Amino acid sequence: MIIIDGTNLLMGRLATYAAKKALEGEKVVIVNSEKVIISGKKEMVFKKYKEKREKGSALKGPYTPRKPDRMLRRTIRGMIPYKTGKGKEAFERVMCYVEVPEKYRNEKLETLKSADFSKLKTINYITLDRLSNMLGGK
Repeated sequence: MIIIDGTNLLMGRLATYAAKKALEGEKVVIVNSEKVIISGKKEMVFKKYKEKREKGSALKGPYTPRKPDRMLRRTIRGMIPYKTGKGKEAFERVMCYVEVPEKYRNEKLETLKSADFSKLKTINYITLDRLSNMLGGK
């Protein structure tokens, strides 16, 4: 089992790593999902997610999440062939949490150097927590 601390990690790179490990058969737990970073101008990122949320209707969908942990898990789902048997099993092995749950408090948390925020060459970014608040999440 891999327990990853999402603090100051880039969402795309973190999601790619998690999807790959889940497809290999490992259980992946991501804590502090609200502190994951999306690169890009705040207005552009917000506009993209707002358009995604407003698509469709309330009865038919598509349904897109507003909570930071669910947004991250949905991003990981996009990198897994979740409609196949292997992909469905892999997606079930991925869990994301806001903050650190009680059962993982004493575990050693890993961080990914390849997905670290310091590699970002721009100052334009937004955290999942802030994006979630802007979309009306809790």
